[in-house]
Amino acid sequence: MSYEEISMLGEKHLINVYNRLPLLLERGEGTRVWDSEGNEYLDFVAGIAVNSVGHCHPNVVEAVREQAGKLIHCSNLYHIESQAKLAEKISELSFGDKVFFGNSGTEANEAAIKLARRATENNEIIAAEGSFHGRSLGSLSATWKNRYRGPFKPLVPGFSFVKYGDIEELKNRVSGETAAVILEPIQGEGGVNVPPEGYIEAVREVCDDTGTLLIFDEVQTGMGRTGRWFGYQHYDVEPDIISLAKSLGGGFPVGALVARKEVAEAFTPGDHASTFGGNPIACTSALATIKTIEQEGLVERSRELGSYMRNQLKKIGEENSWVYEVRGKGLMIGFETDGKAQEIVDNALEQNVLLNKVSDDVIRFVPPLTVTKKEIDKVVSLIG
Repeated sequence: MSYEEISMLGEKHLINVYNRLPLLLERGEGTRVWDSEGNEYLDFVAGIAVNSVGHCHPNVVEAVREQAGKLIHCSNLYHIESQAKLAEKISELSFGDKVFFGNSGTEANEAAIKLARRATENNEIIAAEGSFHGRSLGSLSATWKNRYRGPFKPLVPGFSFVKYGDIEELKNRVSGETAAVILEPIQGEGGVNVPPEGYIEAVREVCDDTGTLLIFDEVQTGMGRTGRWFGYQHYDVEPDIISLAKSLGGGFPVGALVARKEVAEAFTPGDHASTFGGNPIACTSALATIKTIEQEGLVERSRELGSYMRNQLKKIGEENSWVYEVRGKGLMIGFETDGKAQEIVDNALEQNVLLNKVSDDVIRFVPPLTVTKKEIDKVVSLIG
């Protein structure tokens, strides 16, 4: 079917919750995608930080194909080999001892909120201004933008917000009723905001002093995106809980809650569940993705090429007053402008490059970790 036919079909039958670009993508390989007319695009969106090892990496494709021929689904009523192995691998890479699998970042954050309340027997969750933790009612209650929250009030009670980076405000807000503080190590949807030096460590101290759990939403920052396996590893802290998704499955939907053993043990059978969570294909895809990241040195590559790209973008800022700031870690980069984000996205699309804006001012660069320096230079050149 043609683009026009598919577009009309979608308009007729799909619920209208997305502003879609006029593209029908049919195929992807590495950092490239092709539309229905055969046009090739350089993809610096990567499914919104999902395709960390690129589109259709052969390792992931083969692993999924093989697993699909053996067992697609059996539910968590039974033991699943790839699920147990993936939980072990995530524990090896992180601080965590125990893992629960869902299908998305929203589900991982819902599980984190429930676990924090169960473990502490408190109800209050403190989130940050600028945060984004998901769109279901619980995770939406911890999400800052009124654009997302407003139409669905009243939301889940017990949630409040503090300024991201303001430790004194947090100290004044944490109380004996606080179950957890939930933060992104780097805010993604909020504008790729990096916390001030010392802030994350100070948050850990506040939580330790008050018996409050610390949740890091690593849905976007996890799995090598920031130049470390997890965003929290840039700081001298360990959280109590993290949530993962996006690039964990290399393109296949999988989310995870990771927790310290003593916290995780607050959950008992029946407290939480997910029919499709941790299914054989999802976990097999995630294991193949992690193996590929390790074999190809993509965590280190993210750190090195991310630094290179930020430096190149900063040179544009030195010559143009409309560039406000370049920030981020690894290949999670925010480029703040004087209201030029949409113009940059539109111009890039005309030159067959896919970019993403998170506001009228900020472009978010989250390309596959397999991106090359030559491809970075191409994107930087079309902006500057």
